[in-house]
Amino acid sequence: MADNYLEKREEELRSAGRVVLRRNTPSLDTLLLKNRSHRAFDTSYQVAMRQLETIVSVNTRIPSGKNAQTFRFKLLDAASGGADFCRFLRFGAYLPELHLPVPGTEPQAFIVVCCTEQETPRIDIDLGISLQSMALKAVEIGLNALIVRAFSHQEVKDALGLPFEPVAVLAVGKGLDKIELVEVPAGSDLRYYRKEGVHYVPKIRLGDLLL
Repeated sequence: MADNYLEKREEELRSAGRVVLRRNTPSLDTLLLKNRSHRAFDTSYQVAMRQLETIVSVNTRIPSGKNAQTFRFKLLDAASGGADFCRFLRFGAYLPELHLPVPGTEPQAFIVVCCTEQETPRIDIDLGISLQSMALKAVEIGLNALIVRAFSHQEVKDALGLPFEPVAVLAVGKGLDKIELVEVPAGSDLRYYRKEGVHYVPKIRLGDLLL
């Protein structure tokens, strides 16, 4: 009962816009390691609209160039159009032979990011901050995400009746992929790949990143 009370109280505080600090909060390093790009999701898990709102709420606290705050967000859960939204998106550019996502593993919930201004380098920086922050929040609340930029912007805009240009999509759900990072030297092939059911992602080692 105590645990249930604390969860409800925490939800009330979050809904009121209050920052809730919890004991044993995962470190940034832990969140970064768990924040992998999943391309297969558990379709039996239904992401709730309130979870999507919690993820988007980070945008009220992150930096924005010139404090312009140009992004607006369309939320889709399975009941509001997310169940068949995946048809607009393209996954796994380095693995075209797999035709991802495999049928039956499609994400069911999405956050469509729209921009009230024409894209500029400043807005692109803001977009990266927003997407990464939302993906980290998804991990913090026990979900996974995939940032998608490969889609027909006009088709998505028309299908959802959006008043602004869609610039990115965050697919959200319970990820199924087994993903491992592989440390490599600079100059290596950085394309992700799969072997024996594991998705490997090359990352340049720290020593080669430093000038």
